[in-house]
Amino acid sequence: MQQTKDLMGMHVTVDIRGGDEKGGCESVFAYLTYIDEKFSTYKSDSEISKINRGEIAPDAYSADMQEIFKCAAQTKKESNGYFDMCAPNGFCDPSGVVKGWAIWKASDILKQAGHDYFFIDAGGDIQARVPDELHEWRVGIRNPFKKEEVIKILRITTEGVATSGTYERGSHIYNPKSPEQPITDIVSLTVVGPNVYEADRFATAAFAMGRAGINFIEAMPGLEGYSIDAKGIATQTSHFQKYVIT
Repeated sequence: MQQTKDLMGMHVTVDIRGGDEKGGCESVFAYLTYIDEKFSTYKSDSEISKINRGEIAPDAYSADMQEIFKCAAQTKKESNGYFDMCAPNGFCDPSGVVKGWAIWKASDILKQAGHDYFFIDAGGDIQARVPDELHEWRVGIRNPFKKEEVIKILRITTEGVATSGTYERGSHIYNPKSPEQPITDIVSLTVVGPNVYEADRFATAAFAMGRAGINFIEAMPGLEGYSIDAKGIATQTSHFQKYVIT
């Protein structure tokens, strides 16, 4: 069963094969709705909005909020400061880390319910799971200059895939070290990792590095990447090809 809903400002598709497919889809949508209510900076009554207004002290953050701040701090350290969910003015936007984290958590809900063959796609960030080596999921990488065209098809089993770029939402990712300067040298960076949380957080950090981001992914154990620059030239990491079908 495959179902799609608009949640967290994007299309979310859940595809489950076997078991209580309808119940599994509903559990994912319910969890992501909860995440949106807590972490959306567009909702005035969300916890993160209240934090940004100074209405909640750090020692009163919910357990999930504490975990996201911890994840963000870890990613900032591991990316040498190229990921920072809090701007210099103190405004915090967790979207760069919370989406992949939430998809990963949603996949755990399905696994705990006994599902072993599913696919969650939230705005192009994907977590897959297959029951055995005879099965696979296929993921397309879009041409950032012609979105209806797929330029690569990947074969994944239990990995996570995330893409950061400017071709869908415009220039929404910034370099924390030069926040006033837009990133224009690359337009798309796709990362395949052991899970969507790892892929998503490092795709965001690497994109903030611009052209050098693909080298950062190359140096990170367990990650592979594929970037496209402003001239349409693609660069991939050493072992990215193992995921490529065409």
